[in-house]
Amino acid sequence: MTDTRQIDSVTDAAAARAAAARLAARHGVPALERARLAATLGARLRQCLAEGGTWRLTLGVRSADSGGGALHAVLEPSPDASSAGEGTRWETTVPLPAADRPGGTGDSDSDSDSDSDSDMVPGDDPAALSQALMSADADTALVLDRLAEQEALVAFHRDELHQTNQGVLALHAELDAAGRAQREAFAAERRARNEAENARRRLTFLADASAVLNTSLNHGEIVRRLPELLVPRYAAEVGIWLFDEEDDPHHPMTRPAATVRAARTGRPQYAADHPGGLRGVDDLPPSVLHPDRPLLCVPLLTHRAPLGVLTLSPPGERWDPDDAVMLIELTRRAGIAIDNARRFEHNRDIAETLQRALLTELPTTPGLSLAARYLPATHGMNIGGDWYDAFHRPDGSLITVIGDVTGHGLHAAVMMSQLRTALRAYAVDDGNPGRLLTRLHKFLHRLQPNLYATAVIARFHPDEPTLTWAAAGHPPPVLRLPDGRVRALDAKPGAMLGIPLEQEIADHTEQVAPGSTLTLYTDGLVERRAEGIDPGIERLSAALGSFGPAELDTDLEGAADRILKPLLSDSERDDDVCLLLCHLQS
Repeated sequence: MTDTRQIDSVTDAAAARAAAARLAARHGVPALERARLAATLGARLRQCLAEGGTWRLTLGVRSADSGGGALHAVLEPSPDASSAGEGTRWETTVPLPAADRPGGTGDSDSDSDSDSDSDMVPGDDPAALSQALMSADADTALVLDRLAEQEALVAFHRDELHQTNQGVLALHAELDAAGRAQREAFAAERRARNEAENARRRLTFLADASAVLNTSLNHGEIVRRLPELLVPRYAAEVGIWLFDEEDDPHHPMTRPAATVRAARTGRPQYAADHPGGLRGVDDLPPSVLHPDRPLLCVPLLTHRAPLGVLTLSPPGERWDPDDAVMLIELTRRAGIAIDNARRFEHNRDIAETLQRALLTELPTTPGLSLAARYLPATHGMNIGGDWYDAFHRPDGSLITVIGDVTGHGLHAAVMMSQLRTALRAYAVDDGNPGRLLTRLHKFLHRLQPNLYATAVIARFHPDEPTLTWAAAGHPPPVLRLPDGRVRALDAKPGAMLGIPLEQEIADHTEQVAPGSTLTLYTDGLVERRAEGIDPGIERLSAALGSFGPAELDTDLEGAADRILKPLLSDSERDDDVCLLLCHLQS
């Protein structure tokens, strides 16, 4: 379809412009493209009218091989007009939408006339209206140019916004990744902090429990304390099997197979219906005796041989692997503590047995009553070293002695026996207490240069009312007179036996009458760590003064017990105690 128009006036130009716009609208050209076509065509038409002459506008629709089409416009000088000027041919093409097809029939001139007629408004001047329309095209062209600039600017900003959006999205992705990494780092830090806190808690418990177990030297107390430490925090139940403690023959105990296996192999055993996964622990089927709960059986190992087996059940369904490692280490330490306590008890029993075996059976002397007490220390290895003795000399006098060897244990008990034997040997030839102590001093210094002792020797003679005594570094004897008065015989004593110096220990004498009582003792009776020895001597003097003469004459043994009871009521008994009462009958 082609539409050709002759243009030689403003009215023809306006009609041609309107025809081009209607043709574009009829074929579905977008409004913006139609406006651009009209503005561009209007500008060319004004230029043609300014040049003068007659011009021909040809409008047509061309088909394309791709199925679309195009609106084609050609403006050129009319070849039929003799007055045509020398003009320039102009043409343009506007693509049509793909769905559009060229069509329609009828006379283009009549269409053009009818279109032209429809644009006419009654009462208006056609020439003025055409001139206004052509002037509006110039404004429309400017608007379209500005609109094109704005479209380019909008496209630029749209591209910029797209790039910004892409950057924001990338930034959000980075922030999300950083947030996830931070959360993972925080979670890892919390896990590490919790693990460190749990490790610190286990180490603290292990150190505290070890201190508690090693404080006691009584293996029975250690066995009693072990369940108290573990239940309920680390175990629901605790069973301890010591091999050398015989079961009740009338009620033999049946033990889990895992406990017996741990005793035979010396390796920890875990009996449950699920694998324990514990380091260094063998897995076994659940116990027939306790099928509803897991059992961890750990041998109580020592440097020599296993002492027994510790059997534990968990406080929950199972143990944390690190808790199980800590329990195995605690069991090892408990085995060593029990072994040390047993060896201590064994040595202590030997020392006490030797000590008691070497204590003298008191002799019988007319007119003189003797009563003695020996109490071993109940705490620690402080047994051994305290001793007393009483024996007759060939001249009929009675030598009484009480002493204390420094140190404790078997060594102190052996040295005490040697001093006792040496004293008896020296007393055969010499009954002077001071010279006897001097010879014991030299004997001990040569025999054991690093061992010292204290002693008090008192001599009674049946034919003399005189008491002769000498002391070497020992607490002073306490004398109770017949009238009930009590005083300490605190004359200047000699130095300790065995110290590296030459000394001659002097004798002291005291007149005694029937009814008098001489008390010899060791420092374990009167000495307290917080008070010293003087308050203890005062309490001993008060206890002696509380007796009547008849009580000491008739029951010296009972008097010895009544003296010990108040004096030892506040004692921790961490040292041996010796007491020797010598009472002259009234």
